[in-house]
Amino acid sequence: MKKLEELINLEEPGWELVTEWLNEAKNEYEILPKDERRAEKELVNAQVTTRSPMGAVIYETGGILIDNGWLRILGSGSEKLDRGLAEWNKGKTFKNYGDQPSHFLIADDIIGGYFALNAGGIGSEMGQVYYLPQDTLEWECLDINYSEFLYWALAGDIHTFYEIFRWKNWQNDIKKANGNQVYSFVPFLWTKEGKDIEKTSRKLVPIEENYNFTVESGKLAP
Repeated sequence: MKKLEELINLEEPGWELVTEWLNEAKNEYEILPKDERRAEKELVNAQVTTRSPMGAVIYETGGILIDNGWLRILGSGSEKLDRGLAEWNKGKTFKNYGDQPSHFLIADDIIGGYFALNAGGIGSEMGQVYYLPQDTLEWECLDINYSEFLYWALAGDIHTFYEIFRWKNWQNDIKKANGNQVYSFVPFLWTKEGKDIEKTSRKLVPIEENYNFTVESGKLAP
C-alpha cells in the first residue's frame, strides 16, 4: 500500500484536467464538498494517484452529482452522497483494502444502474467502463475508460442514454432522494411487464439493498 504522500501529485494534478471538463459541461452538475481527512483516507484505500482523474475526483470532491442527482459519481463521500469510492467497493469488488478488485464501482444512477471499471471480473475489455442496467441485469461494455466516462457524464448526451428510463415528473421525484437511495420498480424493469416505465410503481430504497438484490437476481457476485 502506497502512503498518502506517494499518491498526491503536485506537478501534474489531474484536477486541472477535470476542471477543464467542468468548464465544458453541458449537463447540470454539483461538486459535493469534501472532508479533508476522509478524502485522504479514501485516496489511500483506493491506491490511486491524484495525477489521474479518478484520484483527483476522490481527493478533491465528496462526489459529483449529475443532472440533479440522477447520476452519482463517487468521490470521497459527502452528506448528499455518503459513500466514498473505496468504501463502497469494500466487500463488493474486493475483500480488504489493497486487494486486487474484480471490478471497481465508480458511479451509479437513481434507477439502480451501476457503472464499473473492469479489472477482469465482469468482461473481456480490461480498463473499460461497463454498465449494469436494471432492464437486463447484464454488464455492458461502453467502450470508454474512466476519463472518457467522466467527460461523457459532464458533456455527453446522457438524456438519450436514459430516455427509456425517464418517467413523467422524474425531475421532481428524484429531489426526494439522497445519494444513498435509488428507485425500485414493480414490476421489475427486466420483466416484460416492466418494459414501460410509466406503468410501474416505484419507491425509494437504500442503494445497499438494491445492489445486493441486483447481484443476487443477476447472479453477478464475483
